[in-house]
Amino acid sequence: MHIIVNTSSMVPIYEQIMDQVKTAVIVGELKEGAGLPSVRGLSKELKISALTVKKAYDNLEQEGFTVTVHGKGTFVAAVNPELLQEEHRKEVEADLEKVIQKARGCGMTEEEICSLFEIIMEG
Repeated sequence: MHIIVNTSSMVPIYEQIMDQVKTAVIVGELKEGAGLPSVRGLSKELKISALTVKKAYDNLEQEGFTVTVHGKGTFVAAVNPELLQEEHRKEVEADLEKVIQKARGCGMTEEEICSLFEIIMEG
């Protein structure tokens, strides 16, 4: 797995790492039991603080995507299908939110947005 960070992005680096790992798990690029790079190794590779990587890994573990074995490393956890479905929903919700903001920015009314959504759903 190759992680890329954009230091000029408004998204914090630890979130960029988390998003890329989650996506890799969701699409099946990272399977259950697959090892993630070590905190030190990834921080060196990306030229970022080890604390940033650790924060990403800790959050991934807290969300149920990874499990850390002391002295062994961080591995992809057995992912609950409901957790994956919830992550997909979050992504769709975020995408829809962006679209709605763009539509409002273009001056569209709520009725026009709903009408357009219904037309697209029918097609």
